[in-house]
Amino acid sequence: MQNTKLLLTSFTFVGLLALAGCSFPGVYKIDIQQGNVVTQDMINQLRPGMTRRQVRFIMGNALLTDTFHPDRWDYLYSLQPGGGERQQERISVFFNENDQLVSLSGDFKPGVSRDEAILGKDGATNVVEPAAPDAPAEEKSEVPAKPGSLLDQIQKDVDGVETVPVPTPEPLDTDE
Repeated sequence: MQNTKLLLTSFTFVGLLALAGCSFPGVYKIDIQQGNVVTQDMINQLRPGMTRRQVRFIMGNALLTDTFHPDRWDYLYSLQPGGGERQQERISVFFNENDQLVSLSGDFKPGVSRDEAILGKDGATNVVEPAAPDAPAEEKSEVPAKPGSLLDQIQKDVDGVETVPVPTPEPLDTDE
């Protein structure tokens, strides 16, 4: 009777530990990607009047083609990082009776990349002109390394390197 109670308690405890391991905070969870990957570059290549074949070449096969709306292709993409919140993007492409692209709608807008949206509309970068050859060069003062530091040790190693001449092979004698 006593052994049965101990055995039952042990099995219960082991079972609870096994179940707790399923949701243990340190367990790696994979990223889940589904659908078509659509980039801003793909959207920027689309032009009104393109045929279905041209759109398919740029965007790939649509994830959804509705039988009730044959002139509409839907591209969906979702990403759920391991343990994170799910993110979803959608784009719909519309065609006319002549199978030509007429419009698109969704999370992307033509001509506006996400980098431009984050950095600002102008997307200006600062370009530094190189100095003219006859202009005086600005010297940057170097701060000497502290004695005994790693930088000082590296500098001593570099200064102590001896140059070794590279041996040149003798030409082969082709006269026999």
